[in-house]
Amino acid sequence: MSMADYKGKVKNIQDTPFGYTVSVIGGKWKMVILYLLAEGQTVRFNDLKRQIGAITYKMLSSQLKELEADGLVNRKEYPQVPPKVEYSLTAKAESLLPIMEELCEWGVKNHP
Repeated sequence: MSMADYKGKVKNIQDTPFGYTVSVIGGKWKMVILYLLAEGQTVRFNDLKRQIGAITYKMLSSQLKELEADGLVNRKEYPQVPPKVEYSLTAKAESLLPIMEELCEWGVKNHP
């Protein structure tokens, strides 16, 4: 289905495929996290924090939990001291990579 299929019929944006997509990847940090995981394959929590910079530990943790709950991020915890946790993309998230590539191409074409 395309956006045209919903033209004039949308009463609530959340009821559309677009609304679902925005609810899963929307927000300030989710796309950034997905981008960094796509680059790094498997990334530890502190490495993500370091690469993003401006995000708080609490917000990063929250965003990763939401991405995991939506089936976009795998979380692997190792039973050791100090704790070691790694994050990677799921197959569902990898299906977003061509769309993210298109966004990058749009940025290349339109960046001043």
